[in-house]
Amino acid sequence: MKIKYSFISVLVLGFAFIGCQNNSANLSKASVYTTTLDKSELLQKSEVNVIKREALSDTAQNIIQIDTSKTYQTMDGFGYTLTGGSTLHINNMSAKAKHELLEEFFGKGDSSIHVSYLRVSIAASDLNAAPFSYDDLPEGETDADLKHFSLAKDTINFIPVLKEIVKINPDIQILGSPWSAPKWMKDNNDTRGGSLLPAFYQSYANYFVKYIKAMKAEGITINAVTVQNEPLHPGNNPSMLMLPEQQKVFVRDYLGPTFEKEEVNTKIIIYDHNADRPDYPMSILADSLAAKYIDGSAFHLYGGSIDALSQVHEAYPNKNLYFTEQWVGAPGDFAKEMAWHTKNLIIGATRNWCKTVLEWNLAADENQQPHTDRGGCDRCLGAVTIAGDKVTREPAYYIIAQASKFIQPNAVRVATNIPDEIPNVAFKNTNGSYVVIIQNTTNQTKNINVSLNEKVAQLQLKANAIATLIL
Repeated sequence: MKIKYSFISVLVLGFAFIGCQNNSANLSKASVYTTTLDKSELLQKSEVNVIKREALSDTAQNIIQIDTSKTYQTMDGFGYTLTGGSTLHINNMSAKAKHELLEEFFGKGDSSIHVSYLRVSIAASDLNAAPFSYDDLPEGETDADLKHFSLAKDTINFIPVLKEIVKINPDIQILGSPWSAPKWMKDNNDTRGGSLLPAFYQSYANYFVKYIKAMKAEGITINAVTVQNEPLHPGNNPSMLMLPEQQKVFVRDYLGPTFEKEEVNTKIIIYDHNADRPDYPMSILADSLAAKYIDGSAFHLYGGSIDALSQVHEAYPNKNLYFTEQWVGAPGDFAKEMAWHTKNLIIGATRNWCKTVLEWNLAADENQQPHTDRGGCDRCLGAVTIAGDKVTREPAYYIIAQASKFIQPNAVRVATNIPDEIPNVAFKNTNGSYVVIIQNTTNQTKNINVSLNEKVAQLQLKANAIATLIL
């Protein structure tokens, strides 16, 4: 039935909308930020209409219903790994360009993408120019008491840049991950591969404590550590093989008790590898003596399926989950990477209980340098490519920005349904606003209705586009 409105009734409705603009249940407009895979829109802001639920047509399709009564994990944040190579390039920029870039990533202003979480390597990762630990010795020597422990190599670029980041965002959370123990602690006496010798389990636990306390002395709080980056991948440089039984014993009998004794409150997170082995963290969490020291498990997605993470949550619902790494390969296929990472990580990982989503890595140069020899990644594209003071924003920049700019730390994920071919995820921020990330995975423009209590936001989303809606 076609309804006719008189001038007076339209005027009354107009005044009703104006009078309710400050009431979150009766907004007349909502903000949406859209990114298209052809890059014609990159975080493009627009406004969409919000109607009362009762005005929604009975034939309306693609309805995303936000169920505020069902809540899930509390978010720690979205971000990147800040590698030694990242800080080398950032630190070589002019002071003005460096400050502007760090403000863009970590500041609070409208032009920032509000990154709230960083992963850093404990000593070198494979995106340093060469492998090193914080206690390197001449061949044949050992240092069980760690008398030669030093952050010296990280004081050149890494710590100065991280200090600037902390100054810009004092609330940023930082996760430290080791790629390897010092090689003299390992059974192959090499930076690449090998396993931690049981004789040095206690020394290595003390190494973690020294690192956390030394960083604290620099004004940097390490909120969490993973025990070993990619413990089932000993082919990187540096790297270290650590099987589940070895990690369990190390955490249960050495690292956990040492943190407790030294009153270190840094969270201990296990695994930090692919989703194809949920049995790895579950086998450790099955040991109650080890589990009492463990905050949760971390995952990558170079193997397996993202929904495997929910198996770990269902088995151990009192333990947290974190998504800590995924790379974009150079030169970077924007459409492919934006679509896959959004579906599987920004939406997929958070819908499977992850408190973080972190991309690898923050910055590189146009040649993806530096990286170590004998296994370092020579195709890892940064979120930005830095050439002098010139900055090029790559796929990972927009993958994370689509979430980090709008979802605040301590936001809580809330339930939504998934209409056919429209993956989505929703969060409630601490300021009371709701954020919904929506992906149209079809080749057609879709009219989408997002329902929250008594209001419905109506947006048109282009084929394969991604939108962040703020209600």
